[in-house]
Amino acid sequence: MINAVQMELLNAMSGLNSNEDLLSLKRFLVAFFAQRVDAQMDALWDSGKWNEQTLKDLSTAHSRIAYK
Repeated sequence: MINAVQMELLNAMSGLNSNEDLLSLKRFLVAFFAQRVDAQMDALWDSGKWNEQTLKDLSTAHSRIAYK
């Protein structure tokens, strides 16, 4: 089922007519989501849930799934 946001995006995209338009939209969406991730990470850092130790732990973590 399509929600209201998805419907609005589909309507907006109906006016895209070229690869350049598509590329511009992709760049916009990447920037939009990157900004949201930055804000969420800042909130985690400010709350103390993430810190330098968390980053060090993640850099050495081995979380691959062993496939047989």
